[in-house]
Amino acid sequence: MARYTGPKTKISRMFGEPILGNGKWLGKNSNPPGQHGAQRKRKTLGEYALQLREKQKAKYTYGILEKQFRKTFDEAARRKGVTGENLIKLLEARLDNAIFRMGIAPSRPAARQLVSHKHIEVNGDVLNIPSYQLKPGDVVTIKEGSKGRESITSVVRAKNPKFNWLDFNETEFKGTFITYPERESVPENIKEQLIVELYSK
Repeated sequence: MARYTGPKTKISRMFGEPILGNGKWLGKNSNPPGQHGAQRKRKTLGEYALQLREKQKAKYTYGILEKQFRKTFDEAARRKGVTGENLIKLLEARLDNAIFRMGIAPSRPAARQLVSHKHIEVNGDVLNIPSYQLKPGDVVTIKEGSKGRESITSVVRAKNPKFNWLDFNETEFKGTFITYPERESVPENIKEQLIVELYSK
């Protein structure tokens, strides 16, 4: 199962924002990573560097490596509408991301682990594919046999009301993917148009 397993704080310092983890070290040390990070000034990036940076930020945020990210982009380009917005919608519709948004898991990596270890059901069927694309109306639940595990149920929290494209009942451990989100509803600081420009070269 391909995923980024390196240092998370280093990535947050690279982008200057807490895209992985809670970013508690950014206030203490917001310099770029590396031995000479404190002496290096953040350079003004060129057009290509800015585009590449946004792609990298999106990949790290959603926990996807290059091959899978490119496949998601190609699918977004095939769909009707604005390609950049379609990309964000497809990333938000991933099963691991939806579990994180619903409040079943405290982070996307934790959500990915729940799916991989077969603790999650979609429409009554156990799935172990974190990248599974949810469709409007799909019902996500914690598997019946896993509801007794305190390590799983103790971290479940109420869904953030801002995520109005999802519904979740924390007492029944049951959620619904209502619809694809509008771009303005997704809080991630990603300039998706730069990604579109990069792949259009």
